[in-house]
Amino acid sequence: MHIPDNFLSPPVWGTLDCVAAPVVALVSRRAQKSADTGQLPLLGVLGAFVFAAQMVNFPVGIGTSGHLVGGTLLACIIGPWAAALVMTSILVIQALVFQDGGVLALGANIINMALLGVLAGYLPARVLSRTRWSSFGVFWGGTCSVLVSGLLALSELMTSGIRMSSAMVQISLLVFAVNALVEGAITLSALRAIERLKPGVSVLGLPEEQVPEPKRKLRAVVTIIAAISVFLAGAGVAISSKWPDGIDRLAIRFGVSLSTHPLRSPLSDYYVHELGTNWASRATAGLLGLICIYVVCGIGSHLLSRTKRSYSSSPS
Repeated sequence: MHIPDNFLSPPVWGTLDCVAAPVVALVSRRAQKSADTGQLPLLGVLGAFVFAAQMVNFPVGIGTSGHLVGGTLLACIIGPWAAALVMTSILVIQALVFQDGGVLALGANIINMALLGVLAGYLPARVLSRTRWSSFGVFWGGTCSVLVSGLLALSELMTSGIRMSSAMVQISLLVFAVNALVEGAITLSALRAIERLKPGVSVLGLPEEQVPEPKRKLRAVVTIIAAISVFLAGAGVAISSKWPDGIDRLAIRFGVSLSTHPLRSPLSDYYVHELGTNWASRATAGLLGLICIYVVCGIGSHLLSRTKRSYSSSPS
């Protein structure tokens, strides 16, 4: 799903970079005003969970794999604005530290997955949240998030002059559709599991006022999610599909190099290169990534919490 460099033309990636920067700033302002202080402690651990889950690829077609994107899951728990910021943080670290997705194409990836992808996933879930179709809304939200992100990526590639036959477009759409359905199912299952651990954690259909949860229970939820994240980054990568995802497969098809970063990161491709390209190397890189994401999102959570308190205490 991550668009690498050399795929998009300079006018396309340049325009999207210029659009993404102010939109992320606007989203940050909205997150500061609307953040739910009760859910902010979950930002770091949820960001780490989504990062770890994205490392585990699953087959979605012959020779092609997919992975969880996680934007809808985040939006259903911490709200769309905070979710967009967490997704942006993940994409930035993936591009700069792990060289997953292009640096020049970072604006496109942020718009596709962190901004419009999160919005497309949150809206169906929110609209249906107070109806008997709430579960379907979550499932459809997860599905829509991947479909919208995939369609945006394909349109950006074709706008950049990448010529694809109708058969290739149809295959790409089919791959995205399968990935989207799996995303919807995982999103619904994960959200329901988290709600059982901490009832009321979802922002969907919340009552106007809630009784604060004991801090001990919140710590237990954080511990469980953290343990699952460590498992995915460690043991989960051992069973991850080695097939390329849809965008990487297109790169192989068109002969586009995926190794164009000017500086080679020691953790590129999710390996600690000094340890080789074995399971231990990939697991170590994943665990280091968890720490990076947790620290960045934890700092963001602290800043949002402080800003929220300042908004609440300011005279109206």
